[in-house]
Amino acid sequence: MEAIFYLENRRTFAEHMNPGELAVFLSGELLRKSADDDYGFWANRNFVYLTGIEQRDSILFLCKEEEGYTEKLFILPPDAFEERWNGARIKPDRAAEVSGINDIRYLEEWQSCLADTIRKNKIRSVCLDLDHKEGRRNWNGADWMRRYIETGYPEMEIRNSLPILKKMRLIKKPCEIEALERAEQITKAGIVAMMEHSRPGMYEYQYKAEYDYALAQHGVLEPGFSSIISAGKNNFCIHYDSYRGKAADGDMVLNDVGVRWDHLVTDVSRGWPCNGKYSERQKLLYECAYRTSQHMFEILKPGIPMPDVDKMIREYNYGQLKEAGVCCSYDEIGTYMWHGGAHHIGFDVHDMVSAREAVTEAGMVFCVDIGIYHEEWGIGFRLEDNCLITAGGCRNLSADIPRTVEEIESVMK
Repeated sequence: MEAIFYLENRRTFAEHMNPGELAVFLSGELLRKSADDDYGFWANRNFVYLTGIEQRDSILFLCKEEEGYTEKLFILPPDAFEERWNGARIKPDRAAEVSGINDIRYLEEWQSCLADTIRKNKIRSVCLDLDHKEGRRNWNGADWMRRYIETGYPEMEIRNSLPILKKMRLIKKPCEIEALERAEQITKAGIVAMMEHSRPGMYEYQYKAEYDYALAQHGVLEPGFSSIISAGKNNFCIHYDSYRGKAADGDMVLNDVGVRWDHLVTDVSRGWPCNGKYSERQKLLYECAYRTSQHMFEILKPGIPMPDVDKMIREYNYGQLKEAGVCCSYDEIGTYMWHGGAHHIGFDVHDMVSAREAVTEAGMVFCVDIGIYHEEWGIGFRLEDNCLITAGGCRNLSADIPRTVEEIESVMK
């Protein structure tokens, strides 16, 4: 992304602020794993969306004034000893180049700067990125900052900035679509590599190795999220990631994988027989999912309430399964469809956007995810593609990844 992308995001966010309001965003900190080992650092996605900076212990200030707003970015200072052990820290000139922020300061200044900003600008409220999804806290530092402000400035109003960012991230800009398109190409390389090497007796971790190797050839050193790659009975664990199973002759292999490119993440699922040839039952169920997917890409367009998308997928897939003799009544659909059929992607694979009350509009990108799980037959898989809503309809961003029975079997010959 160019710096203008982050600058425009900050400008849009500031338009939702009130004069005399300060917004504080934190990149997050390292979490200790054990002894002197830490978990890999993962920067808060909203912080990255506003700055492009992935470095830990960084803070962004946005101060809304009567006319316009000011912005400051605090980063870690140079430290030769720390950098020898743990790698170079971003320097002010590079931070300015990436983010488009001119006022770059070192982290030790943030407390005095906070006090000065509150006093000089008569700040009455502070916006914090308070993310408590399903009661689980996101340890990006916002909760700690809230306690700091409530203790030091007890009369200060605290406002959650997350609802604003969730609305902003709902519609993707052209540069985000370009990043997704590149990520789709690399995702294809990884999935095709697994298909081409597939054989009975292959372990799930070997499929994963083929996928990871293909990504690395394109400069992607880790997937966009924890890859789900399973075979046989393991396909019935929706978020399976153990990679210890072995594909027996006749088993289907399920993958649910994605690539992160320039911060944007794909999410694509395919299901194929490990021996390269669909059985009669596997083909029957897979084509139910395929026809449902094709139907959705034919009808999706602006103006559809997002909750209806899931409903439309379930109803159409039920019709396919009924015609195939699998279902007798709609009451049985939950036996074979275990999860929703649409979720948004973007800076997160399950993107933190305001989707529940949304109506589809151009620029939205979400998954069309058709899962069928027939435990009695031992067949479980999903067909998941990435849908971009356009002005006149929609486009399947992952359509080039083999998805019909004929295409998949051809790749696996």
